[in-house]
Amino acid sequence: MISALKWIAGAAAMTAVAFTSLAHADDLGDDGRRADDSFLLLRDAVRQDDASKADFYAARLGDYSIPSYVDYYRLKPRLKDASSAEIRDFMKRYEGQAIVDRLRNDWLLDLGRKRDWATFDEQLPLFVLNDDTQVKCYALQSRALKGQKVAGEARELLTAPNGYGEPCAGLIATLYQAGQFNIDDLYAQLRLSGEYNATGQARRIVALLGGNEKKAVQAVDLPAIALAKGVGSGRVEHEIYVVAIGRMAKTSTKLAVLALNKAASKLSPQEQQEAWAAVALQSSYSLSQDTTEYWQKSNGAALSIDQIQWKTRIALRNGDWKQVEKNIRSMPSSLRADPAWVYWLGRSLMAQSGAIQATGEAAQLFRSIADQSNFYGQLALEETGKLITIPLPGLPIGQSEIAPIAANPNFQRAIKFFSMRLRFEGTREWNWGLRGLSEREHLAAAEFARQNNILDRMVNTSDRTRIQVDYTQRFPSPHIDIMHPTTQTLGLDKAWVYGLIRQESRFIMDAQSHVGASGLMQVMPSTGRWVAKKIGLADFAQDMLSDVRTNILLGANYLNMVLGNMDGSQVLATAAYNAGPGRLRSWRSTLVKPMDSAVFIESIPFVETRTYVKNVMSNTTYYAALFEGRPQSLKARLGTVAPRGYTEQEQQESSFGSR
Repeated sequence: MISALKWIAGAAAMTAVAFTSLAHADDLGDDGRRADDSFLLLRDAVRQDDASKADFYAARLGDYSIPSYVDYYRLKPRLKDASSAEIRDFMKRYEGQAIVDRLRNDWLLDLGRKRDWATFDEQLPLFVLNDDTQVKCYALQSRALKGQKVAGEARELLTAPNGYGEPCAGLIATLYQAGQFNIDDLYAQLRLSGEYNATGQARRIVALLGGNEKKAVQAVDLPAIALAKGVGSGRVEHEIYVVAIGRMAKTSTKLAVLALNKAASKLSPQEQQEAWAAVALQSSYSLSQDTTEYWQKSNGAALSIDQIQWKTRIALRNGDWKQVEKNIRSMPSSLRADPAWVYWLGRSLMAQSGAIQATGEAAQLFRSIADQSNFYGQLALEETGKLITIPLPGLPIGQSEIAPIAANPNFQRAIKFFSMRLRFEGTREWNWGLRGLSEREHLAAAEFARQNNILDRMVNTSDRTRIQVDYTQRFPSPHIDIMHPTTQTLGLDKAWVYGLIRQESRFIMDAQSHVGASGLMQVMPSTGRWVAKKIGLADFAQDMLSDVRTNILLGANYLNMVLGNMDGSQVLATAAYNAGPGRLRSWRSTLVKPMDSAVFIESIPFVETRTYVKNVMSNTTYYAALFEGRPQSLKARLGTVAPRGYTEQEQQESSFGSR
């Protein structure tokens, strides 16, 4: 067995070399490889902000195949001191390339720091992606300094203090000093800073309020000490105390509640409500039965984005559909438009009316998102009486349509970067090349990605089309010769395994996570070793996880073991595969009776796992439709989840009465 695995690993390595050689057609030979090595060293030098090293390696790349990146990396470490003429010269030489937009992003941040608003305002409309929060903060600050009213836009933007930095802190100060932000805006930002563990931002807000900055820092970093010192006097001290209550609740809800009850007489009704909301949010993450009481005590408080969503999730778990509706209708319009809350508002209306079929506003809500190919779009489609099907493909993409894509310099640079395992740069160039393409051209680009075995780009690119669609691109099934016998032997749902791989690695064979998970199924080394021992795979070595056959073998076996531990529930097993069986057992232990799986998924405490499970189950339904050639029901696949020990009959009886 091991000899065979070694042969497979060797063959995979040879295939990778062959692909790399093909991608390096312009850099064949030792000189090309040395140039690539120098480029990688140049990139590392820039990441270390070492201008002298960057110059050294850039000097060795005079005729490199991607000169724009060499010049960018030569310029970036000294951007603060570079002249405007030098920066503009770079932009003119490489006009239209993705790297110019990247440099413009860097330059806009530098211009904002220097308060060179004239040049900033000139360059901002040319920033194509405009996806940098700090640049957006500078843009609003520039407008505010000219007397424009931007408070509403600022409130929508300023929702995550851990990413503010100086630009967004400066915006808040500017708006407050100009009278566009009032004192309640500052206190809301202070509470948000505590919620996001943003010590620096909490300190800045308290400084604007004329309070004790040291106490603000202590409230975020050392809440037990802050609470022990008592409430203090005046609103600033009280709001700092509220922050400390929320931070304490993250560690111990019980101690936070004790401190809040002790201090209640010194706090205003509004401050008490804010403190209870802070406690309720942290309690929500533990799915504690006391959470509902805490949310009730918070009534009247102005809630943050996370708070209003978790208040709604807890109402969902309680089956309190009237409260669900009330909460969703109170959300900001941008949040209320999220497909999740569109769906749950429709469900709440149906539940309150006792209707089996959606009518009126509920039907309108479902129809408004039913054309979306995501988790809630699929569920909404079923509420309109339809099942999930695979659209008929259009005319096949021909080589004549792929040829312009292959000749496009953006895609050529992307292929080069992918061959060097520079996925960030490759993805940037690829996505830049997609701008302005028609849907048909998107499908051609996806096919070009398939031909070059860059399946994550194929999936992502094909996913962008709405009218012309190709679900074989969106939901590929590579390595079927390995997958089919493996899943068949285990009695595992092949559609589910592919749905999981699509979410885990997007079919990147050498994918590596920041925690060390490897390969298609993102198997951790410790998990791989444990599973190998369980199934009798001797002499397991960590590097075997990069072999496709071994990765699928170990990943599928582990998934099957997790499924068995979760009483055959794909929903629970999917969550456990991502978050770990221990966490899943903890979340499941909060159930007192069977629960609609969609509600369970929406109330998973980890954002990553919540998103992961939705995507895997959505993917699985499409794969099942592809493999089986017939319509599918996501609702039926989800079913209900039950406390451990519930019999199948009890679960079915509970499910029958739930709708």
